[in-house]
Amino acid sequence: MDFLSPDLQRYAEAHTHPESPLLKKLDRETNLKVLFPKMISGHLQGRILSMLSHMIKPNRILEIGTYTGYSAICLAEGLAAGGRIITIDQNRELSDIVDHYLKEVGIREQVEMKLGAALDIIPTLEGPFDLVFLDADKINYSYYFDLIVDKVPPGGYILADNVLWYGKVISPEHSKSDKETQAIIEFNQKVHQDQRVENVLLPVRDGLMILRKL
Repeated sequence: MDFLSPDLQRYAEAHTHPESPLLKKLDRETNLKVLFPKMISGHLQGRILSMLSHMIKPNRILEIGTYTGYSAICLAEGLAAGGRIITIDQNRELSDIVDHYLKEVGIREQVEMKLGAALDIIPTLEGPFDLVFLDADKINYSYYFDLIVDKVPPGGYILADNVLWYGKVISPEHSKSDKETQAIIEFNQKVHQDQRVENVLLPVRDGLMILRKL
């Protein structure tokens, strides 16, 4: 998932503001107890999410894909006073971990957790959302974009994780046979050509797409 060498990754993290003790604890618990722990945002990406959120100062954030709550906590750090997050995930088994850490960090009242399929939940939500973080099943990335883009006002932002998909996006053998790889390639092309947004793809971790609504 990481494209930097381990030494450069360590150097980047060593020169990045440290994650909080609570986030370190959540990262460790995720790695010890949860399948596919690499899905967690982690130190470097988490600080990027926090920095972007501080820059945007969103009143409302929509997160599609909660996992164990690490990214939600990072995004919440930049919320405007009185701001709120709606976070969606269909894995009920992780909700207790998320709930525990949101309470421990003191933001439980600011975060509305919705359990279920995002494709069903998003159409029921009223915008606007100043910031959307997309980090759910890759097959549906393009569908999620279609559902959220009109809920983001001009000047709002959409962040999409895993847009390099382990580097498979430039491997023809994967793009034809792997549905997830093909879905990410189609998403990247779709948003790059969409005149409603401008985009930049950052080769951070597994790829982070930043979209600004025009």
